[in-house]
Amino acid sequence: MPAKKKKKTTAKKKTLKKRVLKRKAIKRKPIKKRTVRRKPAAKKKPLLKKKTAKVAKVQGDVVGTITHYFPKVRAAVIKLKAELKLGDMLRIKGHTTDLKQLVNSLQIDRVPVDIAKKGQEIGLLVDSRVRQHDTVYKI
Repeated sequence: MPAKKKKKTTAKKKTLKKRVLKRKAIKRKPIKKRTVRRKPAAKKKPLLKKKTAKVAKVQGDVVGTITHYFPKVRAAVIKLKAELKLGDMLRIKGHTTDLKQLVNSLQIDRVPVDIAKKGQEIGLLVDSRVRQHDTVYKI
């Protein structure tokens, strides 16, 4: 009767078994969490109070507000809150505008007039640029 052949284990299989056994045997150390060193907190500055804009009171009565400006003609459209006549002295005050001038020409619907009443929209020639929502005062 022939003898039973033993299975030969190759060198590769042996090294593989050793590796597996080593892995099981080695207990890995837990990974430490890295702590970030932070700079000490700076002292907080006190909050600044909001500065309110100081509005200089303009001398004179409010005549109206500018609703439109035509730059080529240098004319402004004014919605009147009070009566206005030729020869009155006006001050136009706005965010970027501060202008004093004499009323030389008044027009309502392209027709020259001498007096304009409250509630009307008039055209007025102005010396320099004005903007919408500028306020018109009578000095």
